[in-house]
Amino acid sequence: HLHALCSAATFVFLSTGPTVSESLVKGKVGEDITVPCSYSVKTTRDITSMCWGRGHCPASKCYQTIIWTDGWKVTEQSSSRYMLKGNLQKGDVSLTIVNAEEADSGIYCCRVEISGWFNDQRSNHKVVIEKARISTASPHTYTSEQTS
Repeated sequence: HLHALCSAATFVFLSTGPTVSESLVKGKVGEDITVPCSYSVKTTRDITSMCWGRGHCPASKCYQTIIWTDGWKVTEQSSSRYMLKGNLQKGDVSLTIVNAEEADSGIYCCRVEISGWFNDQRSNHKVVIEKARISTASPHTYTSEQTS
């Protein structure tokens, strides 16, 4: 019966609300986009591992993990376009997406692994990457190459 109890507890936890925060970040194609996320570090003992993933935060870890840090340094990253430029030891785990593309749009999960049952700090961030406005200039570049 332990399993049933466990999933019931998870459901209660999910429905409490404030534990999973949401934010919206907008940017344009080609820009560096920073998705803010941080946790409280009072002493070095508070420094902890965390991950960024695509999609809403799952029950544990991250789906489609794009970056992991042990709290001191980045230990795993799926692409050099994903960086943590903040001061990790101060709890700044904001994600920077370098040279954003439209495909980067979507939900990102920031999950900080805080010890104890169900203590993880989770936040979902909706990222919207829009095309830059100056798309009208592109046809000219093709014609100039053809004229020798």
